[in-house]
Amino acid sequence: MIVKNRIKVLIADDHPLVRHGIKTFLETYDDIYIVGEAGNGREAIEICKKHLPDVVLMDVRMPGLNGIEATNHILKKRPNIKVIILTSFIDKELIENSLKAGASSYLLKNESGERIVRVIRDAYQGKSNLSSEATQIMISEVRNPLSKRYQLTKREKEILSLMVEGLSNKEIAKRLTLSTSTIQFHITNILSKFGVSFYLFSPKE
Repeated sequence: MIVKNRIKVLIADDHPLVRHGIKTFLETYDDIYIVGEAGNGREAIEICKKHLPDVVLMDVRMPGLNGIEATNHILKKRPNIKVIILTSFIDKELIENSLKAGASSYLLKNESGERIVRVIRDAYQGKSNLSSEATQIMISEVRNPLSKRYQLTKREKEILSLMVEGLSNKEIAKRLTLSTSTIQFHITNILSKFGVSFYLFSPKE
C-alpha cells in the first residue's frame, strides 16, 4: 500500500543496536519513512541538510557534538524540522536545555513503541509532548521555594499536579469544574513558561 505524505524520520543515537531496533520497529508503520541514521550530532546535522527529515529522534549524550547542541544548530537553519529528544537520561538541566534548544518533545527510551509513534505523528502536526517523568521534574522545580523562575499561578500549579496524576484535559476540567477550553488555556500558559509552545496530553499506556 502506497501512503502519501509519509513522515520522514531521522534516527540519531550513538548506539547502533538502539538505532537498528528503533528503525526496525518504525518501518512497520506505513506512514513513516526512515531517511537516515546518525551516530552523533554532526552526522545528524549533515543528514538533515541532505535529506530534510520532518522529524528527528535525537539522543542527548553522543560523542563529539551532543544532541542538544545538534538540535540548536539544526533548528537555527531549518526551523520546520521537529526534534524529539529520546534519551535514557532525565534531569532538570537536560529538559530545560533541550526545550531551549527548540526540541518539541522530551521522551525516555522506556516509552512503549506505540507511544513513540504517536509522538512522532504529533510532532509532525506541530504538537509537543513531555514524558510524565519530565513533567514531574518540572513540577518539583515549580514547588521548590528557592525557585522563582517560572512564577506559576496557584491555578496553574494545581493543573500541573493533575497532569502528572495522568488526568486528561477533560478530566481535569471536571475535577476543577472548569471548561476544557479554560484548562487548555492554562496548560498553554504553563508550557510556554517552560519553553514549550504547545502541550498535547498523552498518558502512558
